[in-house]
Amino acid sequence: MDSASRRWLDRLTGNGPEREDAIAELHELLLRAARFEVNRRCARHPHLRGGDEGDIAQQSADDALMAILRKLDDFRGDSRFTTWAYKFALYEAAANIRRRAWQGRELPLETDAWQRVADGRSGPARDAETKDLLAAIREEVESSLSPRQREVLVALALNEVPIDVLAERLNTTRGALYKTLHDARKNLRSALAERGMSAKASQEEEIHE
Repeated sequence: MDSASRRWLDRLTGNGPEREDAIAELHELLLRAARFEVNRRCARHPHLRGGDEGDIAQQSADDALMAILRKLDDFRGDSRFTTWAYKFALYEAAANIRRRAWQGRELPLETDAWQRVADGRSGPARDAETKDLLAAIREEVESSLSPRQREVLVALALNEVPIDVLAERLNTTRGALYKTLHDARKNLRSALAERGMSAKASQEEEIHE
């Protein structure tokens, strides 16, 4: 571990005014990182402007600071401490931007969206095998998956709902959603295999995380 990183750890795990100073310095560093990421991502969300950006950056820095203080024991010095800490700010900024962008929006969880994909992708440019595969996927999503698996798969893979937004709305965790998505994809592949079909890598892009 480099000396600067060791110094950060010593100060943050200490006591008294030195620790408080270190926390304040770290928060300022995180706030700069969060502002950078928020400004970069807000270009994709023109409705987020003015006070929104400042509020999101501040919240992201606060969240990142709390996460870092909880996980100081996880830092092993594989990178500089500041590099490690920056990642928390960038992650929290991205997550908070996604949450704000979806605030007040109804989550698109309808299962008939799969039919729109199949119908939209069908046409002269698609051969019969591909159209049959899309139709089979649509049918198996309806018949081979549990309601929860179908809900998560449609939201994450088809409608591109951010996973942290979905976790918040469904009152669950990212890890639980990843597990459900993994199981749904596994069941879907098995169902297709029973039909004598397999989704090649290029076709599996229809079902992504």
